[in-house]
This record gives sequence, C-alpha cells and structure tokens, in this order.
Amino acid sequence: MLQHLDNYSVILASKSPRRQELLRGMGVTFECITKETPEHFPEMPLKKVAGYLSRQKSMAFSDKELPDRYLLITADTVVIAENEILGKPADRDDALRMLNLLSGKTHVVVTGVTLRSKDRSTTFSASSSVTFATLDKEEMAYYVDQFRPFDKAGAYGIQEWIGYVGISGLRGSFYNVMGLPTQRLYNALKNF
Repeated sequence: MLQHLDNYSVILASKSPRRQELLRGMGVTFECITKETPEHFPEMPLKKVAGYLSRQKSMAFSDKELPDRYLLITADTVVIAENEILGKPADRDDALRMLNLLSGKTHVVVTGVTLRSKDRSTTFSASSSVTFATLDKEEMAYYVDQFRPFDKAGAYGIQEWIGYVGISGLRGSFYNVMGLPTQRLYNALKNF
C-alpha cells in the first residue's frame, strides 16, 4: 500500500526491537541506523517533549550521512505520570519506584515521530491514556526481575506480562504505547 516508499531508502533510527517489529508489520522495508543523542529538553509542556526529542534525533543526522534519496524515521516515547516524565529506569529500584507511581492510576503515553527527507520534514505526536490496576509489591518485583524493563520508558512494556495482568484500561492506540503510533504513521507515510 505504500509503494511510493520504494523510491526512498527508508531508515528507522531506533534500536527498539518493538519499533522495528511494528514498522515491519506495516509492510515497510527499511534499514536501521542509530546514533546516540542526548535526551535533554528545555522547559516546555510535557506533552510536547516526545515530538521535540524525535526532532532532535532526526537532526543528529546530516544529509551527508544518509543515502541520496532517504526517508528517515525517528521516534521518542515518554510516559507522563503525576506531572513527571518517566524515562527509562536507571536500575531495579528506579523501575520499582516508577511502577509504584503508576499502580492504581491513569497516566499518559506520548510518542513523537519525525519523518524527514532532503526536501521536507514533519513531526507529529500521538497520546494514549493507560490505567493500571493496583499492583502489589510482589507483582512489581516479579515483573522487574523476570522482564528487566530497563530499556522501556516508565519501566514497563504493555505487550509483556504486566500489560496482560496489570492494565485495566486504555484510551488511544495500543501500538502508540508500544512505541509507534502505527495508524498515524501509516497516514503520514501515505501523504509524505
């Protein structure tokens, strides 16, 4: 359905196996190239941070580093709870702290996506509200010890055990919470 992308070298700038799986599932052929970029941001409304970070990731690549006809896709996902951005946990204690903060409450997951070619660039964000059931300490410890969610914003993956047993509600895109708002991305790619 996205045949016009055959005119581009599509590059996903992400190490995330979840983003790679989702983009592949959309039928997009791509290669992965990654570059470490700082995840610092100026003071701004928290819901704008993911879009800002996805643009920063995109701008870390110069045109010279990329193929002649490229389409670069960058993304960043943030979890917002209690007016705080929960990034990737530093260690086990930090992961447990984050899960404790999410337990029994609703939080927001925002993914920002930037599409860039030599000629143009566009950024959009998608939000989902996720409600956790109340988790006990043993459940949180089991999840952290068994699934080691240290590469996940907010210390959880909705597609893992904790999503099956701990999430009682979701408003918005499930795939957005996984790290890529696939329906919005499909429409953006269709019109790019």
